Amino acid sequence: MQNYTNDNTARRYKALVSVMGTTQIHLRNPYIVAWWSMAFPGFGHLLLSKYIRGYLLFIWEVVVNVQSNLNLGMIYSFQGKIDLAKDILDTRWLLIYIPVYLFAIWDSYRTTVDMNKVYILAERENHRFNT
Repeated sequence: MQNYTNDNTARRYKALVSVMGTTQIHLRNPYIVAWWSMAFPGFGHLLLSKYIRGYLLFIWEVVVNVQSNLNLGMIYSFQGKIDLAKDILDTRWLLIYIPVYLFAIWDSYRTTVDMNKVYILAERENHRFNT
């Protein structure tokens, strides 16, 4: 039954409706999104509606933080007990922590810039077809 024809001429959409929900593309400040990723990896991706990547980074942060004893090491170092901090930290887990933490910040910034470009192109197409 072919009783529907799509007359939408837009090549880029400002919203995506799926089973998982509705994602709207709008201009975002990439520095704010990167800041959220610095605060806690995964938050920037969740802000961009990149849920799978965001939740994976969020869970990764919790697991690595617990395994490396990072928070306890920070508490000891803030108290001036550097030797205790060195003993408690697991350097193998810390070496895994740093690159993925930096990747989360960089990827959220890069994704925001790319999504802003798509939004600008969609706005231009919408303006061109509506005038």
